[in-house]
Amino acid sequence: MSGATSVVPTLAGRWRSAVAAVPDRPFLVWEGPDEAVASWTYAQFDDLVSRVAARLDRDGVGPGSAVHLLLANSPAFVATWLATVRLGAWVVPADPSSRAHELADHLSRTRPVVAVAGSERVDALGQGRADAGSSVTIVGVGEDDTELGALTSGAPRLAVDHPMPGSLDRAACMFTSGTTSRPKGVEITQAAYAFAGDVMAAAAALTPVDRYLVVLPMFHANAQYYSFAAAISSGSAVALMPAFSASRFLAQAARHRASCASLFAAPMRMILAKQPSPEPTIALRHCWFAQNVSDDQHAELSRLLGCTPRQLYGMTETLAAVLTDSALGPVPSTMGYPTLGCELAVHDDDGQPVAVGEVGEIVVGGGRGVSLLAGYLDDPETTERSFRGRWFRTGDRAVVRPSDGRWRFIGRGGEVLKVAGENVSTVEIEAVLSAHPDVLEAAVIGAPDPMRDEVPVAFIVAGPGVTHLDLEAVAAWAAERLAKSKRPARYEVVDELPRTSVGKIRKFQLRDRL
Repeated sequence: MSGATSVVPTLAGRWRSAVAAVPDRPFLVWEGPDEAVASWTYAQFDDLVSRVAARLDRDGVGPGSAVHLLLANSPAFVATWLATVRLGAWVVPADPSSRAHELADHLSRTRPVVAVAGSERVDALGQGRADAGSSVTIVGVGEDDTELGALTSGAPRLAVDHPMPGSLDRAACMFTSGTTSRPKGVEITQAAYAFAGDVMAAAAALTPVDRYLVVLPMFHANAQYYSFAAAISSGSAVALMPAFSASRFLAQAARHRASCASLFAAPMRMILAKQPSPEPTIALRHCWFAQNVSDDQHAELSRLLGCTPRQLYGMTETLAAVLTDSALGPVPSTMGYPTLGCELAVHDDDGQPVAVGEVGEIVVGGGRGVSLLAGYLDDPETTERSFRGRWFRTGDRAVVRPSDGRWRFIGRGGEVLKVAGENVSTVEIEAVLSAHPDVLEAAVIGAPDPMRDEVPVAFIVAGPGVTHLDLEAVAAWAAERLAKSKRPARYEVVDELPRTSVGKIRKFQLRDRL
């Protein structure tokens, strides 16, 4: 459908509109690993994007082509991403720590024309190319390079009359984190990016005077949807850091006068573990977070950040965060309410709505390729299984609280255990254990049991300064707060929990330990 005209917005169109509306407003502020700072206005970065697009066009990238990205957070990532979608092509963002066999899988499944990699990652990508039998052109760039000479040298600006992409043209294929199975390639269209940006800009009430602090990895949906796409939709600025640093986050927020940020619960707990002092000049007015933190942790984070963090819920497949908590009195143990512009329901196993107060599966309504993913790459069977009519099946379970209509997360498909016939949420157990004053965080999985089918097993990380974690005291804490079926049958203390690069816990590795 390349080149098709449509009234449905596109990411390329949103970028062009922002450049026209606020050309002299800041777009990107980049702090390198050495803390040197470079910045671009919308017009200045558009010039960079145009020259990168011209280079990619010269290398054979056109409508429907793929461009592989093996880049950490960097100006090169942002410029190559925007240049690729301007050409009507699509990006394949990879975890920059990927090994050769993972890269070979990406290359064989997406068949990119060009791959852009950080200079120190070129060898791994070259090995992946050889293993995949690919002929992809590899371009190495310095991730702290603000000139992007390797991507722009000798390239003119892209012609002004170069055709704009269509709304349903593919703009990205993002591979899921693979916490439980082989990663799936989620197909994201031009319209999908624009939808995510528009919805998240409205949810955060962004204006051109806002500045988003981005510390989460750019290859992940969170940074792309909730921060960059939202900033482009609203003409806001982004302060991009090379990576998350728990010891530097507060100072970075203050130094760059950030008004908004987005984090996961794990990085938040890492910040708390540093026991930092407040930054007197911090000016955050808003911070999203995903996954649960305890009430005490939320209160301390609010004190440090200078704003009250709001939980959200979303997936790579749902584009926008389809649940977001209110700015007025957010409740840290809930995901809030359906986000304006999103349609949700809670269904039973037969696809029927459940009553308020009953647990069921979160399903998201919408149009494929417009307000939801277009599908899974080369996997029509999985795509069809993931939908029931117009409803996308998340596999996650929730309940709508009768008291206030807020949605509470119960667990993912494998996070609702069946203990002697009782449904037990590992999320609830983890929240209780993490609230213990000597516990930093906890992960709970199910273990087979000859009498009760399965039982909870807890892996816990001690809090900062705790040299000996008293497991009997933790068990007593749990017994006071959890029904018998929810109490862990076994506890293990670990130095850290195994995670993906964006902080999700790899629970299958914990199961392997059992």
